[in-house]
Amino acid sequence: MLCLGIEGTAEKTGVGIVRDDGEILAIKGKPLIPEKGGIHPREAAEHHARWIPVLVREACHDAGVEIDEIGLISFSRGPGLGPALRTVATAARTLALSLRIPIVGVNHCIGHIEIGRLTTGARDPVSLYVSGGNTQVIAFNQGRYRVFGETLDIAVGNMVDQFARESGLGHPGGPVIERLARESSGYIELPYSVKGMDLSFSGLLTAALRKLEAGAGLEDLAYSLQETAFSMLVEVTERALAYTEKNEVLLCGGVAVNGRLREMMETMCSEHYVDFHMPPPEYCGDNGAMIAWLGHLVYRHSGPDSIRDTGVIQRYRTDEVDVPWMSESPGGIDLPHELMAKGAEANIYRGGWLDRKCVVKERISKGYRIPEIDQDLRSLRTRREARLINQAKNAGVRTPLLLDLDPEKGLMVMEAVDGLEFKEALEEDLGICERIGEDISKLHRAGIIHGDLTGSNIILRGDEVVFIDFGLGRFSDEIEDMGVDLLVLKKSLESTHYRVADECFRRVLDGYMREGIDIREKIDEIESRGRYTS
Repeated sequence: MLCLGIEGTAEKTGVGIVRDDGEILAIKGKPLIPEKGGIHPREAAEHHARWIPVLVREACHDAGVEIDEIGLISFSRGPGLGPALRTVATAARTLALSLRIPIVGVNHCIGHIEIGRLTTGARDPVSLYVSGGNTQVIAFNQGRYRVFGETLDIAVGNMVDQFARESGLGHPGGPVIERLARESSGYIELPYSVKGMDLSFSGLLTAALRKLEAGAGLEDLAYSLQETAFSMLVEVTERALAYTEKNEVLLCGGVAVNGRLREMMETMCSEHYVDFHMPPPEYCGDNGAMIAWLGHLVYRHSGPDSIRDTGVIQRYRTDEVDVPWMSESPGGIDLPHELMAKGAEANIYRGGWLDRKCVVKERISKGYRIPEIDQDLRSLRTRREARLINQAKNAGVRTPLLLDLDPEKGLMVMEAVDGLEFKEALEEDLGICERIGEDISKLHRAGIIHGDLTGSNIILRGDEVVFIDFGLGRFSDEIEDMGVDLLVLKKSLESTHYRVADECFRRVLDGYMREGIDIREKIDEIESRGRYTS
């Protein structure tokens, strides 16, 4: 059976035809390139209305088929620009009704992952999906693609395009920024904002524009913007990889065509002993083939949609969709025998210190980061983590005993904390959640933001709760930072224990508020900003 897919979530109109065995017969696209400014939703909708009929005819011609040989229509249901989505849905319904064939609406983000798996052979990867409208770190777990990390504000592609527009470089900005970066003579320091497995690009954009206004060279700013943003992206992917222990990484989305980002991802994967995959460039950007192939998968396992159920979902979350065609691979990473574990930013070794068992945490140099970013991060995080560990003890929270420290080498020696990770203990006992909430409240009341509250960084040792890995931590008394800190934990729970995540997080908040402020209103406010919820 042949499926015709229609893509039009943003400024690019795409049509593809794919056979149900995965053979791609046609891929046609037409981008909207504005003369000035960004993409206006109404203009994108008008662009789709004009070009969808043309591209359908051209795709059928390229595939060597007649329109009445199409057996299934698939379209992007979201996420995306409302007027653009509605135009695509109307075109898809018109085709399905006139041809009297079934129709399915699919999730745009999952389309990028599935065309990546189809064209590369990746089985069960951690995916970094980067585009103009989306930035997510995604991995399959318990029947769905889970979002392990994402931007808290603007997408990386949007950030680059905005910088290019403000700099007079036009749209799209990515290719121009990449070219200018190769002509740079030096790095300009810019904000580096990673929060657990989430990240923020708005501060980076603002700082770069201010430095441009102050007279900084455009080539140097392009280089610095790329290196900073891409290092953040690779780091959060690295964190998800260490957390999930999968052995494949997939880079997908329109920004994936950037050669420097691809090089950095390949280096990170090599350092972690995992396989790297990226689709051919023509399948990285928004395209109709990815929608057609995902249409086959959805139809095969769930059947068609009724016409009345083909409305669009403007904020269609990746983790709202069941994916019954997927299954988890055994995974696992073969580490060198001397390594106890390999985290996102450090190698962990077992050792001894004055006849007692200890853990050596070595923040190794990252090959994907330039030295100007790498050395500063390693030294800063090592010094700050040591201070946070000691201050947490003063707040009444159990942390590892720090035995030795060398910030310049990124080296810490700590007592070994043997116990059960919180994410493992959850499968047996939800009762510990309130105790954990109480301890997080103690940290926050002492002005300590952990920065990476995941199920791997809370250890249960008998009756003790031990907090480890303050590498992304900082000192802050801002309620915003406290809310984001707790949301890192919530997202971690939803990614690996979604059946009990709501109940567990409710209990965490019960314990938290027993010892401190009512944080629920702030968490609701952060979630309502559009990145966390549909």
